[in-house]
Amino acid sequence: MNKQNIYDKLCEIIGEENILVDEPMKNHTSFKIGGPADILVTPTDENQLKEIMKYIKKESIPYFLMGNGSNLLVRDGGIRGVVVKIAQNYNKFEINENIIKAQSGILLSTLAKHIAKNCYKGFEFASGIPGTLGGAIAMNAGAYGGEMKDVVKSVKVLNQQGEIVELSNEEMEFGYRTSLVNKEKLIVLEVKLSLEKGNYEDIKNILDDLTVKRTTKQPLNVPSAGSTFKRPEGYYAGKLIEDSGLKGVRLKGAQVSDKHSGFVINAGGATAQDIMELIEFIKKTVYDKFKVELNEEVKIVGED
Repeated sequence: MNKQNIYDKLCEIIGEENILVDEPMKNHTSFKIGGPADILVTPTDENQLKEIMKYIKKESIPYFLMGNGSNLLVRDGGIRGVVVKIAQNYNKFEINENIIKAQSGILLSTLAKHIAKNCYKGFEFASGIPGTLGGAIAMNAGAYGGEMKDVVKSVKVLNQQGEIVELSNEEMEFGYRTSLVNKEKLIVLEVKLSLEKGNYEDIKNILDDLTVKRTTKQPLNVPSAGSTFKRPEGYYAGKLIEDSGLKGVRLKGAQVSDKHSGFVINAGGATAQDIMELIEFIKKTVYDKFKVELNEEVKIVGED
């Protein structure tokens, strides 16, 4: 793999202003952790994205697709090949009656604010979920009783054959923290949400209430990737961890939050290795005590 050749070709497709070389992934993850990506690109429209993917696949270049890195732990060796970041450069939206159409790189928090301003209800649950709309669709993100599947009308995707297709809610096969995006390795381009008109004061009250719940119960002031573990059936990961005596436990730069045990945080200078060792320690301790297996919700990628 000749990095210079790849860089030159990608410059032709999206311009050098949208390309970074040997870019530390700690600059692109909410954990503030991660070694360098060989090349990182930030496409601005679906045509650029289509051309990038066509080139990468034709040349068999390894690639990794990401949003704004809020659910991501990149190992200390970084990522080989090309990282395609669909985030702030890909965040346009429009509201037409009760249909909200948005590009996949928009932050859920930003979209929720605009939806609320226009007096549409039903999207309040997503206001505090960190991450982009595309990432939320991929994992059917949810919080406080709502999930993406409840509000999605259709999703425009780029499939593995390089075709752009629009899939209905039913075709998306939404499940608990999963969707067709993961199964078929689809790239989410644009999402249509269907919402009902509501009362602005009522919507604002819900948003304010959820903000208070999050800020008082979650360690939002320190680097993390949100909830570290999926919810095991019949249990809550945070409670299992706390009941195992692990609240506040620290391993080098990694720590179980003393505000919410379901969050592993970067307490200062943590490496990916520190985080992974603490995750394994938590899993073993919880299993030994309760015979319940915890599975990571955070996505771990890259080389050691």
